[in-house]
Amino acid sequence: MAANVNQNIAAQNEQARRIGDEDSNMVQWRGNLVPEKEAKALRHVFDNLQDHFGHQRSDPRVKFNHVSLAHPGHGQKWHGDVDFTYDIDGDHCKLNYIGMDVCVDLTPKLVHKHGQPMLKDYGRSWVYVYLPQLTIDKVKSYAKAGTGWEVSDEGFIGDPNHKLVAIEANLNHQCGEEPSFWDIQDQDASGGRGSISSSRIGSVQEVTAYSHQQRIHRGVGIFSVSMEVEGTPNYKPTPGVLGLGDEAKLCFTLVSVRAWGITERVAPIVYAPSKWH
Repeated sequence: MAANVNQNIAAQNEQARRIGDEDSNMVQWRGNLVPEKEAKALRHVFDNLQDHFGHQRSDPRVKFNHVSLAHPGHGQKWHGDVDFTYDIDGDHCKLNYIGMDVCVDLTPKLVHKHGQPMLKDYGRSWVYVYLPQLTIDKVKSYAKAGTGWEVSDEGFIGDPNHKLVAIEANLNHQCGEEPSFWDIQDQDASGGRGSISSSRIGSVQEVTAYSHQQRIHRGVGIFSVSMEVEGTPNYKPTPGVLGLGDEAKLCFTLVSVRAWGITERVAPIVYAPSKWH
């Protein structure tokens, strides 16, 4: 009896050791050492453009995970970062990013009579991205299923005539952390399932400065996502509880663009941040 127990304990310890070793394996991805499973998810999302949200695409095999909210010590909002779990051939891999089919607006904006931009820091710290209403509805349904939070329409600018939504996507603009802009060449037959051939043009901010690139680019935007919920310093909001903080706002930060080309079919917002023109 004791021998069997010891054998079971030894087997459990060996299994735990193997899982620990697997989690601690570090591999290279684009010059960075990352855990093996994270690298698998990064290749899946960034390199092969798999399982992103888009019009007429299969439901992505990704799950929004529970969000741990924290209060910053001031104001009326609680904040939390969203992470995701991808099902890649039965392997569950966590990642901090999701992809969506979008149009990224790098067009110049109108200035008011004093010559100053009405949309402050546009193209440097934020841009508009446009996507179908159906796509953002699916994102909201995934967020509800994974986090428990109903997602509000705050931050979404609707164009019901064309069934599009505009999102104000944040851009990191610290040196070395700017979002990258890639031009998709073609499908790379030598790179395995879903492999895509692409070339990096520069950061989104650099590309915005090129006059010939000041267009609306269609492609895949890859985003980090955070959540904001109304509350007070002494009251932590809980999903499903009526009252203050019934809904969560999703905030998107664009970290990379994989551009397929230019589109003339979307009319950009030109100066009013709350209206579609």
